[in-house]
Amino acid sequence: MSVEASSKKGIGDGDHLKVLGYDDSFHRSMSLWANFALGFTYLSPLVGVYSLFALAMSTGGPPSLFWLFIVGTGQLLVALVFGEVVSQYPIAGGIYPWTRRLWGKRYAWMAAWVYIWAMLVTITAVAEFGTGFLASLINAPATKEVTLGLSIAFLVVAFGLNFSGTKTLARVARIGLAAELIGVVAVGLYLLIFQRHQEFSVFFDSMGVQGNGSYATAFLGAALTGLFLFYGFEACGDVAEEVENPARGIPRAMILTIFVGGISALLSFSGYVMAAPNLQDVVDGVDQDPIPAILDAALGPIGAKIFLVVALTAFLSCVLSLQAAASRLLFSFARDGMVPGHKWLATVSPRTAVPTNALIVACSIPVVLCLIIYVGSDQVLTQITSFAVIGIYVAFQSVVLAALRQRIKGWKPAGPFSLGRAGFVVNVLALAYGIFAMVLLAVPGSSGEFFSDYIVLIGLFVVMGSGLIYLLAARPDRKSLAPEGDAIEVATLLRAHPDH
Repeated sequence: MSVEASSKKGIGDGDHLKVLGYDDSFHRSMSLWANFALGFTYLSPLVGVYSLFALAMSTGGPPSLFWLFIVGTGQLLVALVFGEVVSQYPIAGGIYPWTRRLWGKRYAWMAAWVYIWAMLVTITAVAEFGTGFLASLINAPATKEVTLGLSIAFLVVAFGLNFSGTKTLARVARIGLAAELIGVVAVGLYLLIFQRHQEFSVFFDSMGVQGNGSYATAFLGAALTGLFLFYGFEACGDVAEEVENPARGIPRAMILTIFVGGISALLSFSGYVMAAPNLQDVVDGVDQDPIPAILDAALGPIGAKIFLVVALTAFLSCVLSLQAAASRLLFSFARDGMVPGHKWLATVSPRTAVPTNALIVACSIPVVLCLIIYVGSDQVLTQITSFAVIGIYVAFQSVVLAALRQRIKGWKPAGPFSLGRAGFVVNVLALAYGIFAMVLLAVPGSSGEFFSDYIVLIGLFVVMGSGLIYLLAARPDRKSLAPEGDAIEVATLLRAHPDH
């Protein structure tokens, strides 16, 4: 039976996986809706907008809103490429198996190595950012000790929920989706309709943020506004072996994540701008944490407290989704024998059908990073987070580049989701966008302090350098016998054996 036919009948997921060289290891208990919820809560517009609103305003002013359109369009192109890849290769782990099958195991090693560290840092950063909401809710002082304790609490609670199985993950992801929609869409619309202190023309007013220089420079400097927001959709593919009808459903979930996440972020961001009582103070950097005051003024003390609960739910769900995605990537990496301790990491619980040992790593390393942040300077969190963003973009573009390479060699994606003749053009545009985004992320700062200005490139160099050293010294690729670089062959096989 072909993948296309099996998808129409709602069966054959295991057969498709067998064609790709693997047996089912998980329970397929995640629906399309839950898969979308996982990607959406990983993308988390509430977390992204809250974390970057003040920085966006002080760097690019209200017009920085337009980065949401620019990056959203670019990442939609990337999501379409990912959709074709995952439709042919619905394998757990996402970035790693896709790059392995599109190019080769050494190429996949580097892509996965960069991505896993970027994900672990992102887990840490989201847990750290979420402590502000939790501390406000319980009236705890914002000390380093409190931040450390609450960050670890986030990580451990998310780990416990993940540990209990895919059904719990899916359930909490759906709850997180509801919290996100309330926190960003409902609140954003309320602020736009009932709490406007600005005119809509403010989005075309730089409010003097450029000083005596060109606004183009200031606008480019605000690119992180969108670049930090629009990833997470690939998490839909990380759990491909736990999803019903993944070859058809996951591409839809990815695209839906981009559209709904983008609209939600747009409503939230514009709502905060319009409702700010003194926007000039925010733009001038005088008010460096404006959202709590905006919400308190607009919603009142009780409404602001309710928002804190909603935000905490969203942050917890985001950490949960990140841990789940990271653990599946580690599992996929280990299943092919590509990492030290691969037998231990590739263990799947017979009771809950989740990669428990990989989950332990996805929780424990962020705990260690939290301890490093605690003993380090106040800038450590910002510095390691800066690496995470470019690391994720490098990993994404490794898939886009590998897919384009295969297309040039004659690959025509054989999954039920296909762009047809438009696929090549979309692939080229996605790669062009990715290069543009990575250049923006890699441009050194202008503070005059070498480490601070070059932290993104330093972090990328350290991670890629250490991965390359291990790859050349230990040669894990020699011990891995799983298939690689077979995109054209698999596409031909899927088309030539309709009764498989």
